[in-house]
Amino acid sequence: MNFLIKILYFISKLPLKILYIFADIMFFLNYYFVGYRKNVITKNLKNSFPEKSDEEIEEIRKNFYRNFSDYLVETIKSFSISETESRVRMQHINQELFHEAKEEGKNIILLAGHVFNWEWINALATIIPQDHCHPVYRKVNSDFWENQMKNVRNKFGNEALEAKEVILNIVRSKNDGSSAYMFVADQTPHFAHITYGLEFLNQRTPVFTGYDRLATKMDLAFIYCEMKKVKRGFYQVNYHRIYPDGEKFVEHEVVKKFHKLLEKTINKRPDNYLWSHRKWKYQDSIKNFDSEKK
Repeated sequence: MNFLIKILYFISKLPLKILYIFADIMFFLNYYFVGYRKNVITKNLKNSFPEKSDEEIEEIRKNFYRNFSDYLVETIKSFSISETESRVRMQHINQELFHEAKEEGKNIILLAGHVFNWEWINALATIIPQDHCHPVYRKVNSDFWENQMKNVRNKFGNEALEAKEVILNIVRSKNDGSSAYMFVADQTPHFAHITYGLEFLNQRTPVFTGYDRLATKMDLAFIYCEMKKVKRGFYQVNYHRIYPDGEKFVEHEVVKKFHKLLEKTINKRPDNYLWSHRKWKYQDSIKNFDSEKK
């Protein structure tokens, strides 16, 4: 394993212009020969965009494979990328929201989707006034990749938390504006934990609601992360504060507002979303479906 770690670290030290050559090769092999999860991707796209022609769907799928290949080499680059390069390649817009939350004495819940490249948001910890930044991750089956990805998320002074422990950590921590928690919030709940679903991208969608329960019980600041790929190797994340319609959030309000914002982001650039994950595989298991339009 140590040998593999050394190889990965060596590869990550290569300039991105070299790594993108590997990405181009992966794209060519994947799109024209391998077809990684081709049926899943095509089905997801057709169900999400029923108004689009087969030609339009194929163009999105092709560009998705390009972006996905870039994402893979950029994730490897994360092993050794410097703070300076991270801040050059990921521009953070509306940073004043973090200062406002600090002044209000409210801890922050950051809500992002699987929009490329969410893995590069970690350097945010170096530029915001919060003392503790906690990227939230899901445990994977491989101990090796578990350790490596946790190391990546702990860079730049971050303190990564596994999904099962984050809610308890938020509840037990002092709500004083000194902490920010980074959720990739469009995760698919485990089959046994599906309780609530809504319409998202024209489909019945089971959604994770842990952060929503926090919204109704604690006075936290919720911020949506709008990811944008400016050009190859350069991204922009625009932060938007999510406010309640009334004095405080009601049940499922944050979940619905987050998915509405994410849907707008995806519609702007559909090829930049992670279509290969099986987000809708448990849609028939939703116990409480919210048919109200967002």
